[in-house]
Amino acid sequence: MKVGIPREIKNNENRVGMTPMGVAEMVRHGHEVFVQHTAGEGSGFPDDDYRRVGATILPAIEDVYAEADMIVKVKEPIEPEYPLVRRGQLVFTYFHFACERELTDAMIRQGGVCLAYETVQLDNGALPLLIPMSEVAGRMAAINGAYYLQKTKGGKGKLIGGVPGVLPARVLVLGAGTVGEAAALRASGMGAEVTVADISLPRLKHLAEVLPANVHTLYSSEQNIRAQLPTVDIVIGSVLVPGDKAPYLITRDMLKLMEPGTVLVDVAIDQGGCFETSHPTTHSDPVYEVDGILHYAVANIPGAVPYTSTLALTNATLRYALALADKGWQRACQDDPALARGLNIVEGRVVYKAVADVFGLPYEPLK
Repeated sequence: MKVGIPREIKNNENRVGMTPMGVAEMVRHGHEVFVQHTAGEGSGFPDDDYRRVGATILPAIEDVYAEADMIVKVKEPIEPEYPLVRRGQLVFTYFHFACERELTDAMIRQGGVCLAYETVQLDNGALPLLIPMSEVAGRMAAINGAYYLQKTKGGKGKLIGGVPGVLPARVLVLGAGTVGEAAALRASGMGAEVTVADISLPRLKHLAEVLPANVHTLYSSEQNIRAQLPTVDIVIGSVLVPGDKAPYLITRDMLKLMEPGTVLVDVAIDQGGCFETSHPTTHSDPVYEVDGILHYAVANIPGAVPYTSTLALTNATLRYALALADKGWQRACQDDPALARGLNIVEGRVVYKAVADVFGLPYEPLK
C-alpha cells in the first residue's frame, strides 16, 4: 500500500503522523511511504531520518495526498485539505466529528474512508489510541492551569503548591478517566489540594486507592459541583463520551459562583467542550476571559510537546496502521472489531451513530 504522511497545517501543530521508526516498520512490511518535506521537523525528526529508513520525501501536501492510498495524520483535515481527500482514500487520524459540522459535511462530500483514532475502542471500553494523548493532555492541563493562575497571566496570583505557612491552590477535576487521572496526579504532585469528580463510583474508588493523599474524590452532580466552585482556583474539564459531543458541566450562570481569576482548562474542547462558555483557542492565543474567569481551551494541547507526543502516538497507532496497510481497511476492520469502531464516515455514509445523531444525519451501520 502507498502510505502518505503530510505536514500538519493546523495552528501550532508540530506533531507528525508517524516517526521514522514507524516508517521503517511500514517499509519492512513492503509498503511505500511518502512523507511531505519538513513534516517531522517540528517533532525533531528531519527529512534525512525518514530517507534513511526508506521513505520518499515529496515537496507539497498535494503530492502526498495524490500518491497515497492511506493518509496517516495527527489532527483532522482543515479546510485547505478538504478537496485533497479522494473518494475511497483512507484517512487515519483524530477527527472529532461531533463538534465539527463543516468537517463532517466535507468528508461526506469527498467520499473518503474516515477512521478516527478517538473511536477505536476495545471490547472492555478502553480507547487505545486516545489514551497516550489523554495522558499528555492531562499532565499539560495541570501545568497550564498552574501557569495561568499567575496574576501576570490573568489568574488569582496563587502558587499552585503554596509555601510553608500558606495554603496551596485548590483544583477541581471533572472526569476521572485517563485525562482526569493524569491531571490529578500532576496537580497533586505540584502540591495542590485536588478533588476529582465523576459519576463512576468504581472509578472513584480506584483513584482513591492509587492517588496521593492530597487527592479527594467526589460524586459528580450539579449540586456538588456548584458547592465546590466558590473555593476552587483551577477547574479542569476532562469528561468524554466516545465519539459524541461533551456535556456542559459548567454553565454560564455558574461562573458567578467563582472568584475572579479562577482558571478553567477545557480539555474536552475537541469534543465541543464541557464548559458552556468555552470556544476553541490556539497555542498562539490560548486564553480569554468571560465574567472575570480565565478560559484555556486549546484544542490540541499535546501539540505543545510534539517530540514526546509523536513518539507516544506512534507507539499506539502503529500496529493498527500496519494492519490497515497489510490487509486493506475492509479486511482489517473485519478482523478487529476495535478498529471497525473507528470507522466514522465511509464513502459518503455516516457509519458512527453518535455523529449521525448529533447532526441529524442518516445513520448507515456497517455490516
